[in-house]
Amino acid sequence: MARSEAARTALLDAAERLFVQAGISQVSDRKVAEAAGNTNHSAVGYYFGGREGLLRALLTRHLSVLEEPRRVMFERSDSLLDDVRALVVPVTDTLAGLPRPTWRARFVSQAMHHPAATGLLHGMAAQAPTATLVIRSVVTRLDHLPRDIVRGRATLMTHIVMSACADMEELAERDGRPPRWHAAGDFLSDSIAGMLAAPVSRRPDPPGEGGGDEERPSRPGGDAPPA
Repeated sequence: MARSEAARTALLDAAERLFVQAGISQVSDRKVAEAAGNTNHSAVGYYFGGREGLLRALLTRHLSVLEEPRRVMFERSDSLLDDVRALVVPVTDTLAGLPRPTWRARFVSQAMHHPAATGLLHGMAAQAPTATLVIRSVVTRLDHLPRDIVRGRATLMTHIVMSACADMEELAERDGRPPRWHAAGDFLSDSIAGMLAAPVSRRPDPPGEGGGDEERPSRPGGDAPPA
């Protein structure tokens, strides 16, 4: 690995860990450089152009490693469950391959609720083209259900996966036991496929709620790729 690439990777690894430990907004670029062992306190600006570039690089690193395994799995998909597995299993397999302790799931989960990182995610659909195709396939397979329900459930997928994986990471760090990522991938895939295809319950809106101004769930992730 070239020296500049090694320095860049060290900054990404340090930022991912520090953001999980203290929060994205609470960690300075200088602290990231120090934790990466970089004597240049402006290293984040030099390699990434600042905080936004650092967040973009972290999110790109996460999304890009999922693309090829998702493509391979989706090409073999012939069912709703296969589609869901193409989204979920590459995430848990990737986490299984990272050095312990892992911070990736907790960072992504945190980023999904951070204004700057969320804004970046909504512009990164091009980084995850297969995920977009899988979501479209999921929606098509469930065309017997109301479209707003399908879209709302599809939006939940990423939140369910990343929240569950973040909890597993935290538990593993706390008790020292290795996470069972492969089993988690199977469990989450089965559970999410069941949620997507579940019957739809509709109750009348209470007086003063709903009606013609009812807010519909957003389309699957907006422009944000499933993480």
